[in-house]
Amino acid sequence: MAADAELLIDRRRLRRKLSVWRVVGIGGLVVAVGAVGLRVRAGTEGGLFGAVKPQIARISISGFISGSEATAKLMKRVGESTAVEGVVVSINSPGGTTTGSEELFRNLRALAEKKPIVAFVDGTAASGAYITAIAADHIVARETSLVGSIGVLFQYPDVSGLLDKVGVKVESVKSSPLKAEPSGFTPTSPEARAALAAVVGDTYAWFKNLVAERRGMDGAQVATVSDGRVFSGRQSVPLKLVDELGSERQAIAWLETARKVPKDLPVTDWKPASNQGFGLFSALGFGADLLGFEGLSARLAEAGAEAGAVTQGGMLVLWRPSPSAAP
Repeated sequence: MAADAELLIDRRRLRRKLSVWRVVGIGGLVVAVGAVGLRVRAGTEGGLFGAVKPQIARISISGFISGSEATAKLMKRVGESTAVEGVVVSINSPGGTTTGSEELFRNLRALAEKKPIVAFVDGTAASGAYITAIAADHIVARETSLVGSIGVLFQYPDVSGLLDKVGVKVESVKSSPLKAEPSGFTPTSPEARAALAAVVGDTYAWFKNLVAERRGMDGAQVATVSDGRVFSGRQSVPLKLVDELGSERQAIAWLETARKVPKDLPVTDWKPASNQGFGLFSALGFGADLLGFEGLSARLAEAGAEAGAVTQGGMLVLWRPSPSAAP
């Protein structure tokens, strides 16, 4: 009986020790995660707690452009950082929504009031992404990059033929004929099409005026580049769409010479905090990221953003070649 009592006491002591070590282990894990988070932020934003290590900030704009509060906050942080001497906006995007592109342009112009900005086209700066590029005071592009696609697009599905085949009819009571047009459930009337064309035309005029103002073009020059096509980097220089050809090194050299940014500063990536919901595309992207498929994760995120824009409606400034044009 005494042996059983001693065994019971030993077990209780062991449990207490294990509980203590569990608490210590969890506390150590929390501290480690916090330290890693701070170190990651230090590596991507120039130092611990915004330490003043002089640097050039790189802001990357890629994939489908839509409105983003996280990106707006990023611009504000960059503008307020005493460590940032200049900003390189690295662009590789086919564009996105008109409102998202306008928001990004406005945020970059606000940032340009605090920091010198240069745009570097590292692949594609088409439609809404070109709106992003002209927010900078100087544009550098690779020779084989794609630039331009100045135009506006409004797309919507017309499923009225399919509904007729399956015997489904959608009824609606409207306050006026143009309310909720286009619906997609009925063929678009000439009046609705004309109303949409007027909106597209007005936004197209806004886009062209923005290009003329930011790139110093007259009406004839704008007309030459605003028929919706894309141009190579080499073609874009004489057309005044970009200022010079080269790599990011040339973009940084412009900051050093034209804006007197100190030479040989490190270039640091600044990234927005993620604020996406956990929908289908974000879940798939998260899974792809865990498996190491970073490219697939980025494409899924882009597809999710574009699908959301299309389902919510609205105009696009987006370069999307027709599949029928592919060889």
